[in-house]
Amino acid sequence: MRRFAVLFGAAVASVFLVLGLGGSAAWAAEDQGFQGTLINSAANNEPVSGVTVTVSTDSGEEVGSAESDDEGKWKVVVDEPGTYVIEIDESTIPDDLVVTNGRPKHTIEVDAGQMRPALFPLGDKPQDKPSDDGSDSKSQGEEKDDNCVSDPETGEDICSNSVVNRWVSVIYNGVHFGLIIALAAMGLSLIYGTMGLTNFSHGELVTIGAALAYMINVGFGLPLILSGALAIALSAGFGWVQDKYFWGRLRQRNVSLVTMMIISIGVALSMRYGVSYFMGSNTERFSEYVRQTPWDLGFMQVVPRKIFVDIASLVLIIAVALALKYTRFGKAVRAVADNQSLAAASGIDVDRVIRWVWTVGGALAAMAGIALAIDQGVKYEMGLKLLLLIFAAVILGGIGTAFGALIGSLIIGVFMQITTIFVESEMKYVGALLVLIIVLIFRPQGLLGRRERVG
Repeated sequence: MRRFAVLFGAAVASVFLVLGLGGSAAWAAEDQGFQGTLINSAANNEPVSGVTVTVSTDSGEEVGSAESDDEGKWKVVVDEPGTYVIEIDESTIPDDLVVTNGRPKHTIEVDAGQMRPALFPLGDKPQDKPSDDGSDSKSQGEEKDDNCVSDPETGEDICSNSVVNRWVSVIYNGVHFGLIIALAAMGLSLIYGTMGLTNFSHGELVTIGAALAYMINVGFGLPLILSGALAIALSAGFGWVQDKYFWGRLRQRNVSLVTMMIISIGVALSMRYGVSYFMGSNTERFSEYVRQTPWDLGFMQVVPRKIFVDIASLVLIIAVALALKYTRFGKAVRAVADNQSLAAASGIDVDRVIRWVWTVGGALAAMAGIALAIDQGVKYEMGLKLLLLIFAAVILGGIGTAFGALIGSLIIGVFMQITTIFVESEMKYVGALLVLIIVLIFRPQGLLGRRERVG
């Protein structure tokens, strides 16, 4: 195991060194602004050229415009970060095409050094059909105009033809986001349950998983599926090495949990800005699955990548749950979580169990990071933004219980998305914390946690 740790550490250091020296210039973005690709989804995704896209401030002042090239690509750079209105000039769209979701205008916020995608799906113009009273019905785009929901995570418009379909789309997005939170929350809950550590650096394990997948995918040109698998394996090894050569030694020296919690904040800062050093502060995208035509399932529209991410997340969550329930390792984990001294007295190697929990936690966090990056892109502070929700899910479900983390994550994810119907998407975190506060007032141990006697 020591030889493996040395070889793994050398391999990871080599990857970061090579990518940092040879590829950091390719990853950095000097400007901020908006970009996109216009394609005709009804004609085998053929590019649409000669279409004008205009970017304006909230007050209506135009700051730039661009015309799509022969590949359908356009790009507008803005001088300052902020919130802008991106609008496609419908008069420049070919006569036989239309914006299929009925949304020719988007309001998007851009950060410094960030190029945000603005999506305008184009397709064949629907034929107007006369209604029973002889009047012309609205076009498909107009029918969907009042029933489109902008996904706060991806910026894509999800449209439906009824209020019920709209709610189905919102709830599905909540479950999707909740599964991503659950992957990371289960790892954090297992670490707390076995070690008692409130690990503030767990969010950075999410970031490192996404960053490794991006570096392998873009830096080496490997497919995202293979890049993701390698990133998960590397992150699992990184979790093992962390406990073997850092947290394990702190335990051996009987460092208090409060001290280790404070140390974890410093570890988080180091890892966060280490990723920033190699990748920069801009948001990066994988080379695959950036733009997909939504599937129309009848009751909602959803991009295919979300379905595959959900399936992969569920398989991984179920596998971990079954392992905790029926394997010797799972029984050992539960024994250590219940009583470390008694578990050690019964012959269980407590340190080894905790080390493998860190390994599993690193793999789960990496999977969460990759799933989140497929939707939002890779950014050095993505784990920090997710960390608050991870803690909320763990505490809501019952701290130290993996199944409670899953239930808490789904509740947080769904409630957050539902609040976007009534308030601005930036306020969704407030709703999640309100749910947490209300539950803790009436059930301090969380939904599946056990009451503990203090003192």
